Amino acid sequence: MPAGIPGGRVARGAKLGQFAAGQAVRGVGRRLSMIGRTEEARQVLAERSAMTTAQQIVTVLGSMKGSAMKLGQMASVLDLDFVPESHREHFRAQLAALQDKAPAVAFPTMRAVIEEDLGPLGGVFADFDETAIAAASIGQVHRATLRDGRVVAVKVKYPGVERAVHADIGNLEFLSKMGRSVLPSMADTGVLEEIADNLRSELDYEREARTQHRVARRYRGHPFITVPDAIVEHCSHNVLVTEYVDSQPFSHMRTLPDADRDHLGELIYRFYISSLFVDNEFCGDPHPGNMLLAADGKLAFVDFGLYKRMDPAHVDFERDVLRAAAEGRGEDLYTAWVDRGIIDPSAGVSVEESLAYVWAATGWHLLDEDVTITPELATGALLLAVDPRSSQFHGMHRQLLPPEHVFSRRADLFTFATLGQLRATANWHLLAREWLYREPPVTEVGREIDRWRRSG
Repeated sequence: MPAGIPGGRVARGAKLGQFAAGQAVRGVGRRLSMIGRTEEARQVLAERSAMTTAQQIVTVLGSMKGSAMKLGQMASVLDLDFVPESHREHFRAQLAALQDKAPAVAFPTMRAVIEEDLGPLGGVFADFDETAIAAASIGQVHRATLRDGRVVAVKVKYPGVERAVHADIGNLEFLSKMGRSVLPSMADTGVLEEIADNLRSELDYEREARTQHRVARRYRGHPFITVPDAIVEHCSHNVLVTEYVDSQPFSHMRTLPDADRDHLGELIYRFYISSLFVDNEFCGDPHPGNMLLAADGKLAFVDFGLYKRMDPAHVDFERDVLRAAAEGRGEDLYTAWVDRGIIDPSAGVSVEESLAYVWAATGWHLLDEDVTITPELATGALLLAVDPRSSQFHGMHRQLLPPEHVFSRRADLFTFATLGQLRATANWHLLAREWLYREPPVTEVGREIDRWRRSG
């Protein structure tokens, strides 16, 4: 295993612990304006501690790879109001480096991984760029040309990363014991196993290749979205070969005019959110590193290691809860949660708190007006949903989230956060009505996609 990737459970836990202990931290409270119909859903007072040295965070999380690096990628889309304003953009830029340009592993090490799975490099590739073009949480990506002339992207798993991820899975139980007193879902064995299963599934590149091939076929010919196909015959447990997309990264998208960013925001919403309710499946890893603006103007989505299918009954439950919230039917929402075992009726959680909680965390789907999503809005929603230190929904934070909804809720929150980085504007409720009420699309993008679906 390369020296830079600690693999043992104790070593990985200690590295993060030592880093945290070595930083100057300070708590900062800030009141954020929230989407919602009530004052309770519009405000959050969040107290947080912050590490103040951005480059050290990149160094630690980037070198650890695996789940720790994914944590940094997720953090890069959140509001950084806990960092002094004068340093905020630098801090965000350093975290954003983890999206696609984290510290690379030397090519001779990665070449050994490729050749162990596929045989001599020259037997498969006519040309192979030794400089990595992107970094994922468990592998890095190189540009290459197959012997038949096709240009491809080759994602190669870091040596030793499987041991590191399994160590992180082993640490889940330890972390859950720390947090169970304030967030009972952390102690639920079903939730922990759901998280562990998905961490394990990301290690299986052959499974990811099959998934990406299926999703690429679904989006073939789409007027606005493209998914590069997997070259399944050249994929293995440690090597994933896909079509190469000539593209610009998310950082470029952020510089585009408002109308272009709004257009891309609608496509991101449709890919990560609408797909769950239309197709009963979704990509559970929305973050900027997985989105590319292709040279032909289409939005390309990559990385299908965390791709989920949901039982239609569970999808319908989420839809019904959101409809109840949209229509102000608090009693129906509360009853649905009690019947599902999410709320203990003896816990003192009120109908009003339940309704306000849904509006605070997912009100962007429900508010029938144009909303510009900002990093502050996105981070506020995330904190209200999951941060047990938020006193506003203390009762809700002590209830249980069913395992089957863990990653759909994660996808929702981090899609919102990514759109906040894009500062996209839309009437998101009008987009949501297509899957909330099965209404026809009202945007030109939606109508063109509908025509494409019907033609297929």
